[in-house]
Amino acid sequence: MSKAYSRLGELPRGRASESITPGCLVLEGGALRGTYSVGVMDALMEADINLQATVGVSAGALNGISYVSGQIGRSARSPLTYRHDQRYFGLRAYLRNKSPFGFDFMFGELTYKLDPLDIPRFMQPSRRFVCVATNCRTGQPEFFEKGGSLEDIFIATRASSTMPYISEMVDIKGQPYLDGGCSLKIPHRWALEQGFEKIVVIKTYPNGFRRKVKSGSRAASLVYGRRWPSLAASLARSNADYNQACDELDQLSASGRAFVIAPSRDMHIGRMEQDLEKLGDWYWLGYHDAKAQMDELRKYLGE
Repeated sequence: MSKAYSRLGELPRGRASESITPGCLVLEGGALRGTYSVGVMDALMEADINLQATVGVSAGALNGISYVSGQIGRSARSPLTYRHDQRYFGLRAYLRNKSPFGFDFMFGELTYKLDPLDIPRFMQPSRRFVCVATNCRTGQPEFFEKGGSLEDIFIATRASSTMPYISEMVDIKGQPYLDGGCSLKIPHRWALEQGFEKIVVIKTYPNGFRRKVKSGSRAASLVYGRRWPSLAASLARSNADYNQACDELDQLSASGRAFVIAPSRDMHIGRMEQDLEKLGDWYWLGYHDAKAQMDELRKYLGE
């Protein structure tokens, strides 16, 4: 076993209560930057804030599973234990999954044996779980909700987290899919369109962060332009779309329509961060940021 995070034993553990909080949790992606969101979600569960719906993109979808199953600390233990395990990430994972992340391990041995998911609780209809993947033919985001089989939602979550350029597309009923972040990085509009009065958004970049916008994307054009032109177009405008979403969230937060939790400082965590001590500190930042805003959040939720 590769070396794990030194403070692994200090991570919170336990089960969230069965109480359900009206509202929707919206989760941005960002690969291992999503460990910040995990810290926030663990703090929410400890505070008995178990929102009735969770919608996530990419790593947000992966990490949201344990929030819906009410397992405190589970989504943190995975990267902080297995980041340097070739079954979880690396060449061995790539050879088996055509992706740098070992989805067969995540949704196999890890889920059923090493750190079992509470499947019956996750599948309860009382809480909704939705993940976003990008249809490579249309270049548009599609929303997949649990309710059928566990395998179906796991495949959709895998598609939601399958990074472009370096990964093989995921087939769902004859349609090719990639990372939801190719077309939609923060799915807050879904929550608005569903009519949720209370919307809590967890970002993985500090408020005020905006992406550089270029005219077109040479990489997207070269890799996908010929066969998947709509996907290439979505990738080319994704940074501009992200900036617009952040501007909208600033307005929604200012008006009290949404509650946004974002890193209080940027620790320059990479999407594929290798330093587990740094990644662990990123988790704790999310945990403590949430604790610091808990009274304000409760007031927003009407508790």
